[in-house]
Amino acid sequence: MPARPTRPLLEVCVDDPAGLAAAIAGGADRIELCAALAVSGLTPAPGLIAQAAESPIPVCAMIRPRPGGFIYSPEELDAAFHDIKAVKAAGLAGIVTGATLPDGRLDLDTLARLRDAADGLELVIHRAFDLGPDLEESLEQAIELGVCRILTAGGTRAAPEGIETLSRLAAQAGDRITILAGGGVLPENAGRLLAAGVHELHASCTSMVEDPYPATRINIAASRPQALAKNVRALRDAMELATEQTQ
Repeated sequence: MPARPTRPLLEVCVDDPAGLAAAIAGGADRIELCAALAVSGLTPAPGLIAQAAESPIPVCAMIRPRPGGFIYSPEELDAAFHDIKAVKAAGLAGIVTGATLPDGRLDLDTLARLRDAADGLELVIHRAFDLGPDLEESLEQAIELGVCRILTAGGTRAAPEGIETLSRLAAQAGDRITILAGGGVLPENAGRLLAAGVHELHASCTSMVEDPYPATRINIAASRPQALAKNVRALRDAMELATEQTQ
């Protein structure tokens, strides 16, 4: 059973060394480690995994072998199993993954194989969960699988749009599994999300930053989204203020 946090917990997703440092400096409680957040996150590279292993807060690594949907070939799953071995060897806390059937329901057989490969690590389902036609049913299936957290926007594009569903899912989950609200989470909506009954929020905390040495001649963008410590701190402060106001 997941223990309910004494204060709301902030998870920050990062895809580079600077983001990793910013999440820690800004007061994140946990990190989701990825590559390529521009395509919603892929499996991080070994070097970034090794850096994250030195983090003073828990780190869970994305296991997603390619962009696009969440129906995987045997070859893609084989790559995922090798990635999970690397994450285990590095000593990270868990993996974040997802697999679906063509109708959006959770692919329970594939998820069970990923769970077994990750034996001893936390198992988190990412927003593939939101594709399901019956989120309440998917929640019960995730609990049966032994999943510890579900990252969800309540079946919508952004968590603030799915507040009512998030509230229902959090009530259904109780202490059996953690509902982690993510997608469009900002300081200005953190209080409403916490008031809905979720106790953990997930965000990238990015701002667009200019590359000091742009490579525009070969069609590489001169700016990019970058997690900043000040953004993490602003969200952390908003969460704590909302908690104080309800006590």
